[in-house]
Amino acid sequence: MVVDVEVVRKARLGDKDSFALVYQQIADDLYRVALYSLGNSHDAQDVVSETFIEAFKGLKNLREDSSFKSWIMRILSIRCKRKIGQYITSRSEVDIDDFLDISEDSEGLEETSTRKIALVRALETLTPQERQIVALAVVQGYTVRETAEILGAPQGTISSKLHRTLKKLRAQLES
Repeated sequence: MVVDVEVVRKARLGDKDSFALVYQQIADDLYRVALYSLGNSHDAQDVVSETFIEAFKGLKNLREDSSFKSWIMRILSIRCKRKIGQYITSRSEVDIDDFLDISEDSEGLEETSTRKIALVRALETLTPQERQIVALAVVQGYTVRETAEILGAPQGTISSKLHRTLKKLRAQLES
């Protein structure tokens, strides 16, 4: 969803109703990125909530209203990295049903289940950074440039890592 720049401007100037509207415009996108990055719906909800609290407190310092979405995604990215640091030794599984919409008719149930299991296993082979890159570039549709900006990394690095990660996923799914 696109964030209305005028609403962001009003929110930055202290209008709480406008901030609530901005929340409605972007909360689902943030949740999907957090879920994909963390693999746990409860932690994703917590990280999104923390992100909005931090954004609310710091919104008055935003320089360009039009850069709100990338600014809040950077905050989310930092929060996700912190959360990953807390449980990196005990990685949880992704609840694939929370972000994949695969129809399950009775004839295709077995095939769908097999595909889901294969996808979960392939996702588990990714590092936390690879998962974040895929979440932003593939799941949310950000360009490589935008993904690099959000993650605070060089565009060439993100491009290379995205290419290698997708190749890695393809190899996992084909084997």
